[in-house]
Amino acid sequence: MRLTTKGRFAVTAMIDLALRSQNGPVALAAISQRQQISLSYLEQLFGKLRRHELVESTRGPGGGYSLGRKADDITVADIIVAVDEPIDATGCGGKENCMGDEAGRCMTHDLWTSLNAKMIEYLDSISLRRLVDEQLAKGISIEEAPVKRAISSTPVVKPIKVTAPNSVFALGSAFAK
Repeated sequence: MRLTTKGRFAVTAMIDLALRSQNGPVALAAISQRQQISLSYLEQLFGKLRRHELVESTRGPGGGYSLGRKADDITVADIIVAVDEPIDATGCGGKENCMGDEAGRCMTHDLWTSLNAKMIEYLDSISLRRLVDEQLAKGISIEEAPVKRAISSTPVVKPIKVTAPNSVFALGSAFAK
């Protein structure tokens, strides 16, 4: 079994999201910048994670992604399976007759099938909460989310002074003068 970048990036992005989700939705652009993962690649991954209900999306200003379930209820296996990452060490993809109809299974089929079960069992035993807690124990710094404000901190209130005529009749009167 070889874990590809798809699985590694998905797990990394989910840890980043879980670390910062208490401040509200997290923008994919921010995750992309912090983790050095392509934004378009993250969009593809998060589409799959959303379909598996591991994340929820919020649209609009201040939008982004948040966890779809508690971090305790999401496992590494859930994340990897959600992004279509195969967890299979067999060369045959788990087929019963990997050597052909007459030859049956290869001699190492049971070994690799057993390894698959152990890998899934291990990845299923690690929660997202555990990975987040490990990062916090290492002293990772989580910056505060910037307060979103309008361009000016105090609104500018100026009365509107209308000098133009407000009707066709007033326009005619203005030219008559």
